[in-house]
Order: sequence, then C-alpha cells, then structure tokens
Amino acid sequence: MNFAIPYHLENFIGGHFIGPLSAEFIDNINPATGELVGQIPNSNKKDIDAAVKAAQKAFPEWSTASNEKKFTVLNKIADLIDTHFEALALAETNDNGKPLWLSKRMDIKRAADNFRFFATGIMHFAAESHAMEDKAINYTLRNPIGIVGCISPWNLPLYLFTWKIAPALAAGNCVIAKPSEVTPVTAFLLGKICKEAGLPDGVLNIVHGDGPNCGEAIVKHHDIKAISFTGSTRAGERIASIAAPMFKKISLELGGKNPAIIFADCDWEKMLQETVRSSFSNQGQICLCSSRILIEQSIYEKFKAAFVEAVKKLSVGDPLDDNSKQGAIVSKVHFDKVMHCIAIAKEEGGTILCGGNAIKPEGRCANGYFIAPTVIENLGVDCKTNMEEIFGPVVTLQSFNTEEEALQLANATNYGLAATIWSQDVSKTNRVAAKVQSGIVWINCWLVRDLRTPFGGMKNSGVGREGGWEALRFFTEQKNVCIQF
Repeated sequence: MNFAIPYHLENFIGGHFIGPLSAEFIDNINPATGELVGQIPNSNKKDIDAAVKAAQKAFPEWSTASNEKKFTVLNKIADLIDTHFEALALAETNDNGKPLWLSKRMDIKRAADNFRFFATGIMHFAAESHAMEDKAINYTLRNPIGIVGCISPWNLPLYLFTWKIAPALAAGNCVIAKPSEVTPVTAFLLGKICKEAGLPDGVLNIVHGDGPNCGEAIVKHHDIKAISFTGSTRAGERIASIAAPMFKKISLELGGKNPAIIFADCDWEKMLQETVRSSFSNQGQICLCSSRILIEQSIYEKFKAAFVEAVKKLSVGDPLDDNSKQGAIVSKVHFDKVMHCIAIAKEEGGTILCGGNAIKPEGRCANGYFIAPTVIENLGVDCKTNMEEIFGPVVTLQSFNTEEEALQLANATNYGLAATIWSQDVSKTNRVAAKVQSGIVWINCWLVRDLRTPFGGMKNSGVGREGGWEALRFFTEQKNVCIQF
C-alpha cells in the first residue's frame, strides 16, 4: 500500500479517492511549525449526496453480511492499523501537534483496539426474548439503521474517528464519516487501509470539510438516519436543533469541565502524579481532562507547592522530540482562544501560579503554537474561568472543607462528563461517586478505560452513551415480534 500523503487530500467515496466536486480546498497547517503542509477538500451537499448514493448501493449486501464476514474485514482493518503503526503515529503528530510518543502510546493503539473490539463484539451481540407464561413469546430483532453519519473531533483524531465507525460498521450500517478539518490526514489514510482490508466499496465513505458546509450537509440529509457526534457543546446544540425535528437518532458526546476531588487521606504520590497527567495530557485537549482541581483545605498549601513544582518540570517543545512532555496547541484559532481565556482569568482576579504564557521553541518549531502549562488560583466558583470549557493546558485550584462542599463545587457547572476522586476511604469515595453529576467517575485513577463500559455525559456534556453494547444498540433499530402460542 502506498502510504504517501499527497498535498491535496481527497474524499473516499464509493471505494475511490476523488477531489471535492466544488474544487474548493482548506489549508492544512502543521501546528508545531505553523507551516502549510497541504490542502483538504471543503466538501458540501453535492459531495454528501454522492457519498449517500454510494452507501445506498452498498447497503443491501453489507447489511445482510454474516457476522463472520464483518469480523474478518474489521479485524483485518485492525491488523493493518498495527502494520502501519509508525506511519500513522507520525501523521497524527504532524497533524495534531501532540508528542509522537503519545500518538504511539494512546491514539493509534486505541484505533486498532476499536476495530478489533467491535469486530469481536458483533459475534457475541444478542437480542432478547420474553416469555408470557402460556400465552406468547416476544423476541427482539436488532437490524442496522441504514446510512449513518459519524462526525469526529480534532483532539484524538483517529482514536475517536474509529470509536464511532467501528460499531456502526459492525452493526451492518453504511457510514458517511467526517473527520475534523483541522486533523484530516489519518482519516484519509484509513480509507486506504479499508480498501486494502477488503471493505466493500461504499460501506465507508470519508468526506472532508468544515462544519457549516460538510457537517451540516450530513446532519440535514434525509437519507442519513442517525448522527454520532463528538465535539463542542455549541456544535452539539446546532446538530440537535437540525436532527431532532427530523426524528433522527442522535448521540452527542460534548464538552466537559471536569473536577478532580482530592481528599486529605489520598495516596499522595499516586494522586500527585496522576493529577498532573489528568490535567495536561494532550496539552489539556482531552474532554476527560481535569480542569478544576478541588483540594481539601488541610492539604491545600502542600498540594499547591508540590503540584506547581511538578507542572513546571513538564517540558514543552518539538512533538518529535521524545523529551517533550507537551506539544503544540492544535491550531492558531484554538491557540488564540486559550490565550484569551487566560487573559480573562487574570481580569477575574486569578493568580497565575505557573505558565500563562506562549512559548517559542528554538529550531523548526519557532513559529508553532505552544502554551506553557498553566495553573491558576483565587478564582470564585461561578467565574467564567471555572464555568466554561477552555480545552487547553489550563487548570484552576479551589479548596473545600467538607464532603458536602466538595460536591457543591464539583456540581457547580453546566457540564457533567467526568470526575476523579482521590481518597483511601472506600465508603466516602462511593458516597461522593453516587452524588457527583458526571457520566464517568474514576476513583484513585484516571483514564482507565474498559471498552465494554458505557461512555458519555450528563447535563451539557451530551446525550446518549457510546461504548460496548451501548454503541451497538445505538447503531441498530429494534423491533419486537410477538408470537401467540
């Protein structure tokens, strides 16, 4: 397989790579260097129409394929991701700005895991039956929906792209998939992998473009029956306003403003190490990152000193350097947004304990988009900085005295995606976990993921759940059949 990345990326429609029908393109910038490295299609309704036609043609065969056939193809895709592991990791880092070691350790490995998990999962996915004494029996059929839309974000590009595509394909659907226009390259390469793996033409169509032109065309298309989206709450609100009146199934995994709740009786060394990681992994550009750190008052000063010292040791620099713990912010637009948020925190009276500034590395990355990991204290619970998602290397510190106060702080925002709790008191951790308003709660750990578990948020953090059987249920339509004896 030729894994060369062309200057002009193309859409993958009906098993073929083709340019945008409008002949319009978007610049693709390497965020670590600020250099123009290529262009991607800015697709629109015409391209989506073409993709839907290809999917309609492929659906009858794929929707009735045996689970063994789907397993074989999806598992082959996973194997080919492993085969091209190094090339995919480098492409991800150049596109996103994250350290290369992180792309290897997390992003590409998880992309292969996603396909392998759902390839195997569909072999064990079962429907239900309900007997009515001597009267009748009911059984449930779960059929593929048809053509579905999968729209993924830029922070974990291939990881989250495959997280949606794999269960949709395993359930027998045909997919119109749009990666973020900010990080398109690994999605383009996935089209090549699917072709080599023997996925029938038209089963997966990858269409590049921005949200207003390409994304909305997917959401608005009458023949696309379900939408799975990961991204901002603002974009999710727009998608829901379009899809809901059309009675489409929607799954929305949106923003987060996640608390890390640290009690005095925690395992200190493990907590400190993991809280640094949960705050600044991927430059803080993970929806599950801890952005509000809540510390019991009796250990607040001790924590602040140790945490700031550890954060200052995080080296920021060239993502291709193994010594870099922090890479570039994903784009100039997002860099400007994060820097603006830091300025607002200062205006609100926040004290910058470390960071708060842009960084200009020497060498090839002198024009890249780098921000020092930033820690802020002395901000009120309801200020903008503590209420709104920043999605960057910025965290705030707040103190609490009681368990009830910790919960009030944790639940103060309109988000409810994830939370971490640090305490050796198992009764206390279970009490707090039950009351914290988050779809995911980690106790004495962070980002420990079992692909079988449901994933999603409460409040403004989304609608629906992904992962395991929840994903396969979302991508199927259930029908009850009743047989009277």
